[in-house]
Amino acid sequence: MMLRRRVGSTLVLGGLCSMGAALAQTQEPGPLARTQEPAPSARTQEPAPSARTQTPEGSPAVAARLPTVVVTGSVTERALSSAPYAATVLDADTLRLAGPMVNLSEALARVPGITANNRQNYAQDLQLSSRGFGARAPFGVRGLRLYTDGIPATMPDGQGQVTHFDLASAQRVEVVRGPFTALYGNSSGGVIATVSAPVARPAVELDLDAGANGLRQARVSAAAPLGHGWEGQASASGFQIDGFRPQSEAHRTLLNGRLAWTGEADSLTLLANSLNQRAQDPLGLTRAQWNENPDQTTPQAEQFNTRKNATQTQLGGRWRHRFDAAGPLTDSSLVAYTGWRGVTQWQSITVGAQAAPGSGGGVVDFDRRYDGVDGRLVWRVAGGALSTGLNLERQRDDRQGYENFIGTGTAQQLGVTGALRRDEENEASTREAYAQWQGAVTTTLEATLGVRAGQVRMSTQDHFLSNGDDSGARRYRYANPALGLGWQVAEGLLLHAAAGQGFESPTLNELAYRPDGGGGFNADLKPQKSRQQEVGLKWRRERLELDATVFHIATRDEIAVLTNSGGRSSYQNVGRTRRSGLEVSGAWRFTPGWRTAWAVSTLEASYRDSFQTCTGTPCATANVPVAAGRRIAGTNGGSAFAELAWKPPVWAGGEAAVEWRAVKRTAVNDTNSEFAPGYGLLHLRLSQEGQAQAGRWTWIARVENLMDRRYVGSVIVNDGNGRFYEPAPGRTWWLGLKFTTDLGS
Repeated sequence: MMLRRRVGSTLVLGGLCSMGAALAQTQEPGPLARTQEPAPSARTQEPAPSARTQTPEGSPAVAARLPTVVVTGSVTERALSSAPYAATVLDADTLRLAGPMVNLSEALARVPGITANNRQNYAQDLQLSSRGFGARAPFGVRGLRLYTDGIPATMPDGQGQVTHFDLASAQRVEVVRGPFTALYGNSSGGVIATVSAPVARPAVELDLDAGANGLRQARVSAAAPLGHGWEGQASASGFQIDGFRPQSEAHRTLLNGRLAWTGEADSLTLLANSLNQRAQDPLGLTRAQWNENPDQTTPQAEQFNTRKNATQTQLGGRWRHRFDAAGPLTDSSLVAYTGWRGVTQWQSITVGAQAAPGSGGGVVDFDRRYDGVDGRLVWRVAGGALSTGLNLERQRDDRQGYENFIGTGTAQQLGVTGALRRDEENEASTREAYAQWQGAVTTTLEATLGVRAGQVRMSTQDHFLSNGDDSGARRYRYANPALGLGWQVAEGLLLHAAAGQGFESPTLNELAYRPDGGGGFNADLKPQKSRQQEVGLKWRRERLELDATVFHIATRDEIAVLTNSGGRSSYQNVGRTRRSGLEVSGAWRFTPGWRTAWAVSTLEASYRDSFQTCTGTPCATANVPVAAGRRIAGTNGGSAFAELAWKPPVWAGGEAAVEWRAVKRTAVNDTNSEFAPGYGLLHLRLSQEGQAQAGRWTWIARVENLMDRRYVGSVIVNDGNGRFYEPAPGRTWWLGLKFTTDLGS
């Protein structure tokens, strides 16, 4: 029985603990974990037959019926149903049914507490936030920790991106919210991690996608056991979209490889991926433009040919050793990675705005080198498991800025790379130590407590000295404790409570300019610190599951925009803020062939102190008051998701489903002078799978926004030009085809 549990369980790995699911199948869940059997749902549902979820004989895998195990921070495996914090898992089938697996936003809509907006602009990343953390990011992802197979996609300064996430190869996506995210370190208001699927058998898979607005994608992957404990996987995909607005075309190529070896006590995993993306930037719209025609592009986008080219190559590896049962040491692991990222972005900053001596121009160009190492030991201590470790991370950016024009008068050309205006080296490094203990206090009460302490150092070395020396450095120190309790009230019912302290440093971009308008490193900017509490319950029955959490977060020294003009943004600390809300999610198989899933969340996110900011452009001083009680820019009041799926017995292998998503209005700036209106959307999907002599096939068809409603899909927070609104398309469609063939036993 124990062997079946270790091999069959779906393992959910987070943080720096995992480098592939196959390596994490050795630690037995805690005592509470073994009492839970989660009901099937959109998060832990029994997958449909596929290359990843079907046994060689063709029956559904045992893994779908066994407890899901989660790992948080740098700790041991946990059953999702017994973890004393809010966590959600999206399996491979849920990811596939949600869309072409290009963007995380496709599936994250069903996770309470998470805002995941597709900007419809591949020159920027998704707009991601967790309980309001990360909402202020004008581009990229900040305030959340992102991981792919244990390798951070968030840099030491707190800025991250998910462009290179290979969702098609993922076994699952894990989402952790609340106090325990503090154990991931700096800028961890929430955690999103992807874990690749292990090799089940030799197979080749072909995926083809087509959709509205010129969406086209082709993907091919191969996987096979290689003998003597080795297995390998490789995939390549090409994606292209024309976009529904002018100046929004994008092309992406993604390559991934995984090589793993498992021995009696040791295991090794090696990972490599490469990204090449070229995307145009349609920019945002003012409210008047959006009201007039949401399909238009602001003239400046085409005038300056706004666009972004990005490349990234990443290598990583993990070695793990399991000790025998004789001593206190049970497990050790070492993770190491390195990567290179290059970005060139042509912006729409006017020629006149670049005349200022401190201007960095209208073209951003940087080359980044980043690397890290994490070592971990797990001990038997006081009847529980103690995980201890050290983590080192570093990024180095060679950054230049250029004018986005050449020539003058009638001979002037816009949207090209001109004269050098910025030349500097940026560096951020993190050194951390962590410890976490998990164990049973009584037969029904389990405790988890931990701390992650460290320091992050950020510096700028200016080499463009004709406008002054803008060099500077700052060091921030932190210690993030967290405590959680889980009380097994009855079979299938867990009450849990958690508290923790979070830390979020300014990013290198936020430190780039002083608030006085003189340029230079903003060494006065302080980190924001938060205290988080949550209480909740997890209830599991044979056909029903329910999760509910109430949370409260108090933050001091919140970081917010001070000025935003001429392509330069400066930031300030604005005092105290408050975030509180309720998250409820669940699933129910109420009759054979019918199932439903839902998620509802509320968020009250507001400033507790008044402050002054600047709006419009040009802007040199903070002269606009923001009253206490205003909603934090980029946050909405809540969201909801519901799904009703029908798999009739007479339709072998087929399923029909309807989905509904609603979002309340979103504040676009700190003054709350404007809001993006709320909306409700209806989606329809059909899917069919079957078996042919040559292999297995699946097709999925989706119609998004069935009622053809025009709405604002995301916002550009505190945009100095008032172009806050990023419109979403009307009714769209997508058709995906997948064919898998086995290459032998």
